[in-house]
Amino acid sequence: MRTTVGVDREPTPQDIDDVMRALRKSWTATITIRRQSAADVGYREIFVSLDGELLAILSAGDEITREIAPGRHRIQANNTLFWKTIEFTVGVGEHAGFLAVNRAGFGTYSVLSFFIGFLGAGPLYLTFERDSASGS
Repeated sequence: MRTTVGVDREPTPQDIDDVMRALRKSWTATITIRRQSAADVGYREIFVSLDGELLAILSAGDEITREIAPGRHRIQANNTLFWKTIEFTVGVGEHAGFLAVNRAGFGTYSVLSFFIGFLGAGPLYLTFERDSASGS
């Protein structure tokens, strides 16, 4: 004879799925990458990779949030001209946030850059940093 304490029925597959979903969530961390700065020029995509795998291609105004395994990670961002890499550690249940910005800089709006930009290679500088406002 089987005895259960505090349960008046056998668990259903949905009950088991709910418990497993809650357990998985307690074993993960979260990462968010935002491209929502007022300083962003608004064009050219930013490619973001986590541990060598493409995570997102961000256009101006985009934000992406993903669950990741806790531990040490390497996140890279590039706008095809500039590359930035950040190594970070995130624990179970923690949230790591990052800001990505394609910004104007020295020579972005010069006469020479007009012609270079016309050909699709204007010098946009990349800022990629940990977001202190995300609670990370």
